Amino acid sequence: MRYLLANEKLVVAGRVWKGFPLLLNTGGHPMEPAQSFLWDLIASNGRVSSPKSWEAYGWALYDFFAFVLANGLDWRQHDSPGMPSALEAYRDWSKGTVGLANTTINNRLRVIVRFYQWAVKKGLIDRPPFNLVSIQTSRQPGFLAHVDATSGKVESPSILLKQQVQSIKILTKEQVKVCYEALPNLTHRLMFSLMLRTGLRQIECRTWPENPAYVFDPSRRRDLRSNQKIRLSLDPRDMEIKNGKPRSIDMPYELMEELDTYSVRHRQMRERNHRNGGKFPILFLTEHGAPYTKGALIAIFAALSRRVGFHVTAHMLRHTYATFLLWSLRKSETFEGEPLLYVRDRMGHADVTTTAIYLHLINSLEGHLVLAHEDEIDQLFAGAGP
Repeated sequence: MRYLLANEKLVVAGRVWKGFPLLLNTGGHPMEPAQSFLWDLIASNGRVSSPKSWEAYGWALYDFFAFVLANGLDWRQHDSPGMPSALEAYRDWSKGTVGLANTTINNRLRVIVRFYQWAVKKGLIDRPPFNLVSIQTSRQPGFLAHVDATSGKVESPSILLKQQVQSIKILTKEQVKVCYEALPNLTHRLMFSLMLRTGLRQIECRTWPENPAYVFDPSRRRDLRSNQKIRLSLDPRDMEIKNGKPRSIDMPYELMEELDTYSVRHRQMRERNHRNGGKFPILFLTEHGAPYTKGALIAIFAALSRRVGFHVTAHMLRHTYATFLLWSLRKSETFEGEPLLYVRDRMGHADVTTTAIYLHLINSLEGHLVLAHEDEIDQLFAGAGP
């Protein structure tokens, strides 16, 4: 069995399906019914729009069916006395043998659960190999809470593993300083600063465009002044943005100066190092003149973690930005507007309830921790108002 992502040659009804997951059997034919499920979910109904999500869905199904085939199991198999279902066997193997985290396993199981529910609707099986159980959620009340008769209860597949709610990890100002000083590579240091001070996702940072709309000398703009924030519109046609949704961010004036200096003095040297003379429309290039991959960025932060002695990831910079910014805006006497909505828009969250997790984090800090962090926040986001 093989798992591939389609290139630009996969065209259906005039649309290019680059990145569509392909599950192939040993004969090179589509692995059914998994492939039909993916097509129905992604292409026919358009319920999953992001190619990154396509890849995750495809990988979850590939991992499950590869396990089933390797162990001579039938995916339609239900549990019986002394014999678990194929789905239960896969879950237990993922946990006991592979040692995956419960969160990772559950993310994959949710995809497979949707496959089984689809198979029932298609008449391929009579019932799925799991039950639905009612659980109480800690979800915050929404706009229509007054007409919600569920009392916060939802139906959840019994196959899922129990998992603890993961606390948000952020960096203190001192940790930020230690990390920054421990990055000897100028490109890595600038990418670190860009994610920390604008809340960019790692993929957005890696694909940051090298064009005048995103990198310029702010001193040449008469409408800009030192120490202010520069509003930038992020366009998915220029860079990779989650779900392809445009949004705007506010960049510090001095950070834009650093990006411009880097573009003029350093990027061109890296670009010349590409062995095939390749040209890429992005700002940050490796020493070999190529774009950074996700794996490369993970490796950079893994090395940084070993160097500084504490765990740090690219996504922690985004959490740090949101938490410190929300706190500073809430205590600002000059900011006009709703801090939570402002941070939501800068982060690109589809729902304000996602942004509210940072509010809960702030409110959960004990008094002595609040006092310990207050000065750090002021210094880290000095003049952070929009």
